[in-house]
Amino acid sequence: MRLRMKGGPYKLRWRAKELSLVLIVLVAATILIWAWDKSPLLTSSLPSKNQLLQLSPEPKRHVREDISTLSQNEVINNEEQHDVDKKPSTDTAGSSSDFETVSVQKKEEEAAKHKHSPKREKTDVIKSGSISTQIEETDNVILGQKTSEQEEKIVENRVCNYAKGKWVIDDRRPLYSGFHCKQWLAPMWACRLMQRQDFAFEKLRWQPKDCEMEEFEGSKFLERMQDKTLAFVGDSLGRQQFQSLMCMITASKERSDVLDVGMEYGLVIPPGGKRPNGWAYRFSSTNTTVLYYWSSTLCDLQPLNLSDPNTEYAMHLDRPPAFLRQYLHKIDVLVLNTGHHWNRGKLRANRWIMYAGGAPNTNRKIAGMGSAKNFTIHSTVKWIGSQLPKHPHLKVFYRSISPRHFMHGDWNTGGSCDNTTPMSIGKEVLQEESSDYSAASAVRGTGVKLLDITALSQVRDEGHISRFSLTASPGVQDCLHWCLPGVPDTWNEILFAQI
Repeated sequence: MRLRMKGGPYKLRWRAKELSLVLIVLVAATILIWAWDKSPLLTSSLPSKNQLLQLSPEPKRHVREDISTLSQNEVINNEEQHDVDKKPSTDTAGSSSDFETVSVQKKEEEAAKHKHSPKREKTDVIKSGSISTQIEETDNVILGQKTSEQEEKIVENRVCNYAKGKWVIDDRRPLYSGFHCKQWLAPMWACRLMQRQDFAFEKLRWQPKDCEMEEFEGSKFLERMQDKTLAFVGDSLGRQQFQSLMCMITASKERSDVLDVGMEYGLVIPPGGKRPNGWAYRFSSTNTTVLYYWSSTLCDLQPLNLSDPNTEYAMHLDRPPAFLRQYLHKIDVLVLNTGHHWNRGKLRANRWIMYAGGAPNTNRKIAGMGSAKNFTIHSTVKWIGSQLPKHPHLKVFYRSISPRHFMHGDWNTGGSCDNTTPMSIGKEVLQEESSDYSAASAVRGTGVKLLDITALSQVRDEGHISRFSLTASPGVQDCLHWCLPGVPDTWNEILFAQI
């Protein structure tokens, strides 16, 4: 009995100590949690969610290497680059391109933007000379929770900005053979038939940011365009896009079921001419017509003296091409472009005289090349917009200007574009507005859509015909036109995704 009485106080004191320790721990934890919440210093020492897991927005199917944009990322930004038409115009034949340069800025990766992607990235940095490239090795990650039906519908209905994105390497490319598409592809643009040895540029595919672009298939295109006509109207870059599409539809295979229907559109060789002003072909299986009409300035050209073979031509800045006025009702999808013929040298060589209001132009505001081009683009696009209610089936796109890459001179002063290696690694086009200010402002509010290809093409200087041209004079390089297969294929993929 005495032992129990003696042990009682010890046990009570031990329990009191235990309770005291528990209370001290609880109070300390409470203070620590409160301090952690209130102190910016403590809070900032925590690793961010983005540091714990980085998710890429790109589901990379069939992609061997990704041209990535992480901490070394370079961003094509439009803040410092504007169309030449916003500056005083230059009227020399050797004037540089509207878009010779695009500013490139360093950008930190914002991993939070990638939180919806089912990917986890491991990034290795590969240095080649002064160029730092980052290739992603990507493993699939299954996210724990499914997106709600409402969120899925939002994603599906979101309009994709195809002008924003990056170039990735895709082993399925090119979409056709430059060797075998002889039925449609001019030899002067088929770089596989030239002395060029480096064809890595053919493997690049454009990946829009935060959305997927529909895969192009010739059969799907013909099915979608059944009983319809697609017309390209523009300069030689428009002709390149036309030939690219014909090769893409046929996968460069000979097609005996494709009919020449140029006569239906007045596309015949004129008296004394070497070739027609365009071509039109019909796929008989689906009654689909694809045509091209040459109109380098997108305005009406009329000879001033029909009896004189060396006559001057009235270049009516305020009238659309006569071809459009005559055949618009037969077209379902129309793609327009102009740009590189707007210089004094071209006007003199072609004997074009600028007219406005049916008479030689006397308005100084539109006398300069840049101003005249802007005026014509706005005038033609406005006219097209006014015709849309009469042709509810018609979809019209204005394709922004294709950039040139002449360095150390122009086409006739020793300018060159010797690079043959894709340099778009680590560069991502993120600008919200088009680099082609004139085109973007012209289509605004008209119902005509902008096919914006300028910035995404700007980072592809290795894709030009360059010194390998079959027709150029010695020392003259072609840094305007593209090798086919090549960059214009992407223009057609973006077009296909929108029709």
